Amino acid sequence: MATTHELSITWARALGWRLERQLLDPVGSMSPAEVVRRLGAVLSMDESLAELAVRTRRGSSRAGELREAHADGSVIKVFAFRGSVHYLSPEDGGLFLSLRQAGRQWELPSWVDHYRLGPADWPDFRAAVREALADGPLTVGELGEALARHRAYRHLEPVFAEGAGTLIKPLTWQGDMCFGPVRDGRPTFQRLDRNPRWQGIPELDDAGPRAIAMYLRSYGPATPDHVHYWLGSGLSAGRKRLDRWWAELGDRLVAVDVEGTTAYVVAEDAEALAAARPSDSVRLLPGHDQWVMGPGTKDAYVTPARLRDAVTRKANLVLAGGVVRGTWAVVRDEVTVSWLDEAPPPRAAVEAEATRVAEILGS
Repeated sequence: MATTHELSITWARALGWRLERQLLDPVGSMSPAEVVRRLGAVLSMDESLAELAVRTRRGSSRAGELREAHADGSVIKVFAFRGSVHYLSPEDGGLFLSLRQAGRQWELPSWVDHYRLGPADWPDFRAAVREALADGPLTVGELGEALARHRAYRHLEPVFAEGAGTLIKPLTWQGDMCFGPVRDGRPTFQRLDRNPRWQGIPELDDAGPRAIAMYLRSYGPATPDHVHYWLGSGLSAGRKRLDRWWAELGDRLVAVDVEGTTAYVVAEDAEALAAARPSDSVRLLPGHDQWVMGPGTKDAYVTPARLRDAVTRKANLVLAGGVVRGTWAVVRDEVTVSWLDEAPPPRAAVEAEATRVAEILGS
């Protein structure tokens, strides 16, 4: 069946609109928590990169603000996309966790055999975890010691002593706990329901369409394949569910012809997209920034194929007009840019952005 396109634009204009939505052109004035909410998620495998991802999107910032936002609960930190730790907003994070737990991995036979916890055991196990955390954050080892006081979970103490990396993930997916403050260099976990900003985890069929719309508002125009990558592969939401939720959005979505590719935005953004103009901005972003992680590194309109290996290896990104054109690094207290595009670099813009990032890094 033919698709009726309501507007036709170039990729340069589409990326110009996306740069504005992601607070990169112009750079925004939102708080760290608002930046995280706008992006949907910020990868936190490396805290310095997570902080840089937020600070590059703010006209004025200082070191430690993301950590402070985590401490006051205006952002939360949990296991989310692809099993990695992410910052989410307490207002919208439940949407992604609802999708993440839909696969119910803890009910797989391999999980049941290894941890000796059947599906019927999880409600009581989760309650015991929340009870253990009632008086404040605990390290993984301390949580294991508290659970071992229950005869039913005594066999799990060695699992927690070794880090319990896999077992604790579904406890964050289900909203029982989240990362707490670091204590003596070790992460802690705390109850998520003690955060007054936490909006809980909505029902799956309520969360699904809302998560798709939220993705399109920050990463559109996007195709169903982009949604399958981010919410399907990223959260194990399931292709059939995503296709059904997409269909349920119906008239809320607008089809856009982007140089022969049919992509979509939510209807309320169509007018702004139609008025968007290409950007000539240059931005230096950290490795694994949401700019490339959201659409995926296979998206050649954002990450040219010849640069994909470097981007996948967490190289810092040089963007020009929203397209990855090179990499950068700090070498002996200098920001060094490797321009890898065939066109000559816009030197003045590169130097201006390098100066801005150097100030952020204190370099």
